[in-house]
This record gives sequence, structure tokens and C-alpha cells, in this order.
Amino acid sequence: MFVGRQRELTILEKCFSKHAFQMIVMYGRRRVGKTTLLSYFAKDKPTLFFTAQEQSDSDNLKDLARQIAECFGLPQGLTFESWDAVFDYLANLAADDPFLFIFDEFPYAAQANPALPSKLQIAIDHKLKNTRMCLVLCGSNQGFMESNVLGKKSPLHGRRTAQIKVEPFGYRDAACMLGNVSSDDAFRYYACIGGIPYYLAQVDRSLSFNENMLELFFSPEGFLFGEPTSLLRQELREPSLYNSILRAIAHGANKQNEIANKTGIERSHLPRYLRVLIELGIVERVVPFGEDAQRSRKGIYRLRDACYAFWYRFVSPVVGDIESGAGELAFRTVTPETLGEHLGHRFEGVCLEWLLEEALADSLPVDATTVGIWWGTDPNTRSQTDIDVIAANRTSWHAIIGECKYRNSFNETEAVDSLLGKAHLLQGFEVDAYYLFTKKPVSVRNEEQNAEDVRFISLSDLYD
Repeated sequence: MFVGRQRELTILEKCFSKHAFQMIVMYGRRRVGKTTLLSYFAKDKPTLFFTAQEQSDSDNLKDLARQIAECFGLPQGLTFESWDAVFDYLANLAADDPFLFIFDEFPYAAQANPALPSKLQIAIDHKLKNTRMCLVLCGSNQGFMESNVLGKKSPLHGRRTAQIKVEPFGYRDAACMLGNVSSDDAFRYYACIGGIPYYLAQVDRSLSFNENMLELFFSPEGFLFGEPTSLLRQELREPSLYNSILRAIAHGANKQNEIANKTGIERSHLPRYLRVLIELGIVERVVPFGEDAQRSRKGIYRLRDACYAFWYRFVSPVVGDIESGAGELAFRTVTPETLGEHLGHRFEGVCLEWLLEEALADSLPVDATTVGIWWGTDPNTRSQTDIDVIAANRTSWHAIIGECKYRNSFNETEAVDSLLGKAHLLQGFEVDAYYLFTKKPVSVRNEEQNAEDVRFISLSDLYD
């Protein structure tokens, strides 16, 4: 079953429909669904689909020749001595009839032949630009795609007609991947596995949530037991250092000096490693709402990827036990209290996703142009406090603020009163509405709260 990706499909279809040369650059982390997306897009189109491999340049040329022969019904035995010959041949084929050429894992071919980007640039400028070919260069090596294909120093710079970075699914598309599960289970899976389609596809719907977590994370043969560290080894030159950084962040070190102290990495070297993890989508740097992200000194680091957050919080400390066959015993460390704390943090992220989607659909009482979170000192009490979610318009200075409570029970009246008391923290903004996001529907809604335009959004509402 194909899920989501409507924005990406719209871009691809728009390019293909122009019947003129197009070069689309698509990239994203491994297992995010790039090949599945391209296969779905290509299903009703004349398509040459070639996936390069980590092998010699001559072997990639041989594989491509076989693929061309098969695609266009040519006799087997077609050979090419060089990439120049390949592009010349394809330019002649595309002179009159449009077709889609998907060059998947382009970085593998370019690493086997570093001159490939230059050869493709020459082919585009002299021959391919006059054809009706729609070329898609796709790759999982995000650093290579951003620097060697899109970067200013790349020979291919300026040739692309569109670029698509394929991101993990949001919580709603992730739920669609899981099929007919409850909103509570859909959220728990999303909070622990994240939005990578291939990871979500590993969930066995015949098993309970706990059974799936045990099988996927706490078994030596479990797919997600070794996945995070395997990805680090594939993508990075110093996986042990990145591993230490991620472990430190997962256990509460969210500022550079704290991370440096926990890992022993020199603070002057740390920004480079953090930048790489941010580019991979594993870590994010967050600043309080209203702060300049580039200049603020209040920024904190946290694990953006839910699978990494769960793995480093719960699996990493007991890897030895799992490998020795005591995975079921190790899973007991994931208590309702510790898991609830993890889910509570991820719940805030889902609420922020919901606010962003509602803002894009013009469904909020404020014409919001930005969303975020805020933390800092309350000027009235001189104590540290925070606002879980914010949607605001920086031009009209109107805002919505929200509180997120992922608990089975709490004092609802007290929570609403606390939320109403935070309006003054957004200095300069007029707060028009207050949103209380909860795990279960609230039971008390008094007239005073309704007068203040308090709105109640439960977990099931988020998924509806």
C-alpha cells in the first residue's frame, strides 16, 4: 500500500508534464522511501530505472547497458565504454519521445568514477537540454547530494529544475502505514519508531505494542536492535564519537558544554559533529520562540528522530544483556513511568505537528505564520517556566498558546488555570486562544474557561 507523499508526487508530475529536459534531484536518509516513491511515480510512464551499486565503474556501466537494452527492447549485448557514450545514446533516444530516467543511488556511481558529475554536466549543456528526458538523480548519501550535486562547487550546480528532500512521515501518514490501529497505539509506535516507512513496515499487526517493541528492539535478531548504530557506521567516518554524542543527548545533556563534558570531546570540535547529525535529521537544535536561531545562546539539542531517542534511552544501556539472550529481562527496564516520560516528550512534538498542519489549512483562530515552543524566566515569579506549543503571527502579533498533558489523569481545572496564566510570557503578543492537548478527553469544562476561549484537543482528536 502506497501512503502519502502527495507534495512530492505533485512536484514530480509537474516536471514530467513539461515534455522538456528536466533534472530533478531527490535525496533523503536511507529507508525513508525514496525508491518506493519513484517506483510509484514511474508506474504509468516510459521509464529507465537504474540503481547504481557499490562496485567498479565498468560494472555499473555493464549493468546500465543491460537495463537500457531491457527497457527499450534492444538486443542483449549492448555495451558502453564510457559515461559519455551512455549519455550520447540516451540523448538520441529522448530526442523525440519523452521518457523518465531514474538514476538511483547516483553517489555510488560517482564515487566509482569521480568524473561522472562533470561528464553529466557536459552532456546536459550540449545534448540533453534539447531532449524531452526527465532525469531524476537520487541518493541516500545526503552530504554527497548536497555538496557534489547541489553545491556551488559542483559541476552540476544550476542544472537542476527541481529538488526534493524526502523526509520521514509525519504522525498521520505514519498511522496510515500501520493500518487499523487505535490512536493510542498509532501514537506510541510513532513516538518509539518514528516516521521512517521501512521501520513502520516491520510492525506485526497481529502482535501487541509491547510484543512488537520486544521483538524489534530487545532481540538480537530484531530489525531495530542494530539499525541505529548500523546507519552511523554506513554514513559516518567516526561512528564511535557520534554514538557517544547521541547517548549523552538521550540522557539529558542538551547544551554544548554538557555534551562535551559527558563525551570528552573538545568543545571546539563538537559543533562539527552536531552539524552532521542535524543534517542527517537525527538531532535538532531548538531555540525559544522569538529568539534568532543563528544568534541565540539559549539553543538546546535534542534527538529529533524518535527511533534514535527510544534506542539510546532504553536499548543502548542494556545492549549486552540483549546480546546474551536476556532481552525479555532487559525490556522490564522500560517501565510505565519511564516510557510515559518518553511518550510525554514526543506528544509535544505531535501537538506541534498538528498546529502546523492546522495553520497551513487556515483552520486556526489566528492567521499563524510560525509555530514553536518557549522556555525561560517568568518575570512575575522569577522562576523557570515554559509554553509547550505556540502558533503565532509575527506581523499582527496575535498568538495561540497550548499545554500538552500526556497522562491518564490530572487536575484539569488547575492545568487550564496554569495555561491561562502564561499569556503574559509572550511579550508583545495578544493571546486569542488557549489549547489544552490531552491523552484522554477532558471531563470538566466550566463556563469561565469557555469564556477565555479554551479549546480541548484529545489524542483521538489529533488523529481524526
